[in-house]
Amino acid sequence: MAVPGRRSSTFTRLLRHGFTHPSTAERHLDAPELSGVRTDPVLLDALGATADPDLALLGLLRLVEAQDPDERQALLDTLVTAKPLRDRLLGVLGASEALGDHLARHPRDWHALVTYEAADLHPGVAEFERGLAEADDPVKLRVAYRRCLLAIAARDVCGTTDVAQAAAELADLATATLRAALAIARRAAPDDAAICRLAVIAMGKCGGHELNYVSDVDVIFVGEAADGADEDKAVRAAARLASHLMRICSETNEEGTIWPVDANLRPEGRNGPLVRTLSSHLAYYQRWAKTWEFQALLKARPVAGDPGLGDEYMAAVSPLVWQAAEREHFVPDVQKMRRRVVDNIPVAQIERELKLGPGGLRDVEFAVQLLQLVHGRSDASLHSGSTLEALGALAAGGYVGRADAAQLDEAYRFLRSMEHRIQLYRLRRTHLVPEEEPDLRRLGRSLGLRVEPVAQLNRAWKRHASVVRRLHEKIFYRPLLDAVAQLAPGEIRLSPKAAGQRLEALGYADPVGALRHLEALSSGVTRKAAIQRTLLPVLLGWFADSADPDAGLLGFRKVSDALGKTPWYLRLLRDEGAAAENLARVLSAGRLAPDLLLRAPEAVALLGDPEGLKPRGRAHLEQEVLAAVGRADGAQAAVAAARGVRRRELFRTAAGDLIGSYGTEESPAESDPGALVDRVGNALTDLNAATLSGALRAAVREQWGDTLPTRFAVIGMGRFGGHELGYGSDADVLFVHEPREGADEQEAARAANTVVAEMRRLLQLPTSDPPLMIDADLRPEGKSGPMVRTLKSYEAYYRRWSLGWESQALLRAEPMAGDADLGARFIDLVDPLRYPAEGLGEDAVREIRRLKARMESERMPRGADPTLHAKLGRGGLSDVEWTVQLIQMRHGWAEPGLRTTRTRDALAAAHAAELISTEDASVLDEAWVLATRVRNAVMLVRGRAGDTFPSDGKELGAMGRYLGYESGHVGDMLDDYRRTTRRARGVMEELFYGAV
Repeated sequence: MAVPGRRSSTFTRLLRHGFTHPSTAERHLDAPELSGVRTDPVLLDALGATADPDLALLGLLRLVEAQDPDERQALLDTLVTAKPLRDRLLGVLGASEALGDHLARHPRDWHALVTYEAADLHPGVAEFERGLAEADDPVKLRVAYRRCLLAIAARDVCGTTDVAQAAAELADLATATLRAALAIARRAAPDDAAICRLAVIAMGKCGGHELNYVSDVDVIFVGEAADGADEDKAVRAAARLASHLMRICSETNEEGTIWPVDANLRPEGRNGPLVRTLSSHLAYYQRWAKTWEFQALLKARPVAGDPGLGDEYMAAVSPLVWQAAEREHFVPDVQKMRRRVVDNIPVAQIERELKLGPGGLRDVEFAVQLLQLVHGRSDASLHSGSTLEALGALAAGGYVGRADAAQLDEAYRFLRSMEHRIQLYRLRRTHLVPEEEPDLRRLGRSLGLRVEPVAQLNRAWKRHASVVRRLHEKIFYRPLLDAVAQLAPGEIRLSPKAAGQRLEALGYADPVGALRHLEALSSGVTRKAAIQRTLLPVLLGWFADSADPDAGLLGFRKVSDALGKTPWYLRLLRDEGAAAENLARVLSAGRLAPDLLLRAPEAVALLGDPEGLKPRGRAHLEQEVLAAVGRADGAQAAVAAARGVRRRELFRTAAGDLIGSYGTEESPAESDPGALVDRVGNALTDLNAATLSGALRAAVREQWGDTLPTRFAVIGMGRFGGHELGYGSDADVLFVHEPREGADEQEAARAANTVVAEMRRLLQLPTSDPPLMIDADLRPEGKSGPMVRTLKSYEAYYRRWSLGWESQALLRAEPMAGDADLGARFIDLVDPLRYPAEGLGEDAVREIRRLKARMESERMPRGADPTLHAKLGRGGLSDVEWTVQLIQMRHGWAEPGLRTTRTRDALAAAHAAELISTEDASVLDEAWVLATRVRNAVMLVRGRAGDTFPSDGKELGAMGRYLGYESGHVGDMLDDYRRTTRRARGVMEELFYGAV
């Protein structure tokens, strides 16, 4: 007896087996018709293995209820004892409501799923013709068709056949159905049948042997007179037979419909005669046919009617198909047709469109068909109507890379599987992915995704669609195809004229200028030009994938002009798989990285080395810089050498950041933006520290040889000390010295000031290398105070005069160059200031809050949007950093983890110490990382520092690509930034202004 209020054990088992409505399922299982099997554990397991256990159980109950009493027991006995029937029947019932309805109307059709012989596993046209043999009228034909369809669906959902085999079986069933329908039409009009020969040519997916569950069956009719008959009368008779065939298949009766037969691919479309003679077809194709009509003929296949006439038709039109690529404007026509298909999709549906949307099935089919038509003129192995077979042949022939073909094959199979299962549910013609959760759950489970079916389905779908879109653009828009299409076989070269026609479609704003660059790079008969002609088609696609293809191509020309005569440059791009793509990404992503590269083009070698884009550590950098300084003649030459190393390493860091953000074909984009920020911040900090060490060594050696009369240290402050430098950051520092024993203090002070002045001068000299700007404004007394102080002077100042903001600024203090012992003693001196014993008093907390409020009101640039200013705006860097620093000053004395110069580390330590919640820490961290990346993006894209998003559309698009947004999603980027920083501001106001 069940305890009131407690779920029954059956209810619990049903939940565990995937039922979403266990109470209803319990009632179904309690039905008298299922009394003999309701407790059978095998049945429950089998139901739980279906796409929709609730639907499967309901369908089973309806089927059992519809049986005669004797037949009912036979069904239940077979269901329990025969695993093949159980899996097939329940699999179909759980995947297709429509086939469940069919079984309820025709309860004996379950026997179609019992047999399990070799011929049953992979039936062909002959087997389906036997299954339809007794259908002598349209109603019986529909019933017999659904019975055959039931078996196909059972093999499909049970995995006996894969998606390609299921599609081929559906096409074979369609062939048998067209033959049966034509036979009915002939019997209804024997006089018409006697005077004509009629051939039915399958087109589209039926012709390609890759039909869907529910699809228009595209056909073309060819008619000829029988021996001795009048041609006009024969063609009219053939048209009547063809019309009757179409009605038999298309019209709806009490058994529904089979599928529409669509003859609109015929010459002149719906405006042309339904049936033409073979000579009339040829005359039309030779004179009037458009490009898309030859593309459609790729899949033509005789399926019904007079086989001899069908063969004659194929022999006549096939040569025309393979000459189509020589037609003027062939490639642009095909590409325009593809774009027109996408443009005609309603905006509300484009994200759900599985067939026609970006990254959908049509992308694969169009790309494959274009390559078939272009290269099939001289390669008969490409003459296939099947998309997957043709794709395999293209890969085998070297027309598509094997890896690309494998990815397209996998993606196409997955997308077709989705399409099949969506249509199978209600046997309705649709290519839209459903929106409702139960439908998505059933769809995911039907594809074997059982843990989190909806989430797993969406991830897999988006991943495969992304692969299709990327590879489709690479293959479909490849400029080489125009050259191949418009020249005779064997004369394959990059034609500048043909390439120019592609540039605008690829997104180049100045196709005339881009064409000049192409001509300069690829014209001539030299080996250099030959290699460029091999590289350029691929590079153009990569440039086109950026926000500024023109800049990428221009940069490539400049680098090639500078390095074209070096033996290793083009060899590197040709032979090192990643080098060419990495170069394309770097050159088209903004101004900073290309500017750095063009100042020393030989740095392109870094792009081909798998380790070349990893930042080098400080010790390695200091060793190289100090060695270069030691070899130089004079301080100016020494610092020039150090700045040259810095320029190269800046390029390494920027290139690695860009490529990590964009991703490549071999390596996906970095999924953790925080890791990218940390990598850049650490790399730039180490680089600037090494550069300062080199400048210090050069300045000392110029006047004092190896030993300065005073110990000297450079203390990093701000983002420099926090290892959080961006590309546009100055180096905030303090300078500290300590006279050596026996040295005159005044002389030591003069020496220290001379060194500082010389370092600043040398690091900011106008040269081709970017300057390193040194900012010492955080020193005691600010701009009014001495540039450099002794350690004792710092001690005296901080003891008597130090203000709260100075203690806060010292949270970032870290030795960066010079005397290590002196640097360490400086840190010992300031630790009690930045981590005061027992934390901050209330007066100090109020003062910090007051300063922050004042800064918010006074320092925001006039006219700046506070919701988009990365440094001072709402929820930006300042908000997060002041919040974290207040926590450090209040609790750092007691929590060792808070004693760090790094914002993210301090935030993580505050969370570990339970000073901030997990959610709040995550919100602040996300906002800080995003704002930091925005500042980095501005510098990378514009070549100059900035704290807010640019107004120029192209620059904004480039920032979007860096931040992970596809083209056309700039609005989403700005919305996401505002949303992220708004949440961070809410946390900041609670923790900073609301803290006790």
